[in-house]
Amino acid sequence: MSDKEQKPTTGLRESATFDINTQMEIRRAAETGIYDIRGFGAKRKLPHFDDLLFLGASMSRYPLEGYREKCNTRVTLGTRFAKKPIVIETPVTIAGMSFGALSANAKEALGRGASAVGTSTTTGDGGMTPEERGQSSKLVYQYLPSRYGMNPDDLRKADAIEVVLGQGAKPGGGGMLLGQKITERVAKMRTLPVGVDQRSACRHPDWTGPDDLAIKIQELREITDWQVPIYIKVGATRTYYDVKLAVKAGADVIVVDGMQGGTAATQEVFIEHVGIPTMAAIPQAVQALQEMGMHRKVQLIVSGGIRNGADVAKCMALGADAVAIGTAALIALGCNHPKWDAEFRKLGSAAGYYDDYHEGKDPAGVTTQDPELMKRLDPVEGGRRLANYLRVLTMEAQTLARACGKNDLRNLEPEDLVALTVEAAAMARVPLAGTSWIPGQGF
Repeated sequence: MSDKEQKPTTGLRESATFDINTQMEIRRAAETGIYDIRGFGAKRKLPHFDDLLFLGASMSRYPLEGYREKCNTRVTLGTRFAKKPIVIETPVTIAGMSFGALSANAKEALGRGASAVGTSTTTGDGGMTPEERGQSSKLVYQYLPSRYGMNPDDLRKADAIEVVLGQGAKPGGGGMLLGQKITERVAKMRTLPVGVDQRSACRHPDWTGPDDLAIKIQELREITDWQVPIYIKVGATRTYYDVKLAVKAGADVIVVDGMQGGTAATQEVFIEHVGIPTMAAIPQAVQALQEMGMHRKVQLIVSGGIRNGADVAKCMALGADAVAIGTAALIALGCNHPKWDAEFRKLGSAAGYYDDYHEGKDPAGVTTQDPELMKRLDPVEGGRRLANYLRVLTMEAQTLARACGKNDLRNLEPEDLVALTVEAAAMARVPLAGTSWIPGQGF
């Protein structure tokens, strides 16, 4: 019998439970004795916005002419208590991503791109960099459990403050920044030793519940003289209850981050097995706001897996006021770009697959602190690319809104949507296509 006959390649049946990737992970764990850490977001297939479709206007609805009839995209955030709410020209904002996880050039590019289209960007763990503040016309300052880089003077420089209680990729867990990315500059901003692994706390050290959160919000308002909006960010888990508690605590804006959201580094088991899909979280958040009479009074920003204008429009139709993007923004800057494929392969990965952000070796210069690699990302060019991408998202969302007869993105509503699967219909609380049935709500 030939060698080929001894090792047949046909008739083999892979286990659905112990597939090849699962077996590889078991071997890796057995060999190393440590859990897997990576960046990016959930890679498993989850119910997502592709499972929803718009019902364009025909006889029963009147569409708007794209070249002559306007569709408003402007959104005001923080109208509840802030003296100076943020006005953004597109409902697409940039999510919080830290300097340390990202290079200084990447942070500057995010600020440039967001400012070019009149939207906001967000700091992230580790504080505010001069590059980011200098290039961001609207900057949201994240106030995190770690307090790394927290500075009252920077709080006052911000256009809004986002109190982070959780993140979609790791709700209930803290962040990681491994020693290879703790350079002298990063260490100084975070008051840490150079080259030592850093773990961010999973909860705030000076409060234990919503009543304490209300006190903290009051403290932040006094520091900023009630000028700027206070956001509360939660990872999507028990969204209905979290939103109600955030409103009660005094939030101006609530950010709900679904499990398709990205991260710089955390345990693989967190990314794939904690949280709920973004699409499932939005109706819960909207229901909570509506029951409190606060929908549109407290603005809702949704993040986690937003990729295109259709995703933006679908979030708006489900009741969001705006969305935030993170992973997509980094891809627009050049993250995982095919031109660096040869170098990605030297690292054991490939363009489009690279997720070892924690190692600090990103050939694209986005998720690294290596001075030579950082030079590969031109912040001016990166900002231009991001601005182009944001404009496309906005125009795509407008196109869909006009097709549904809406002259404002926030006029989109669940009635404009149907679902392709029973799961999507149940999560989004819209009818299964071709029926009037919303699972869980009877016939």
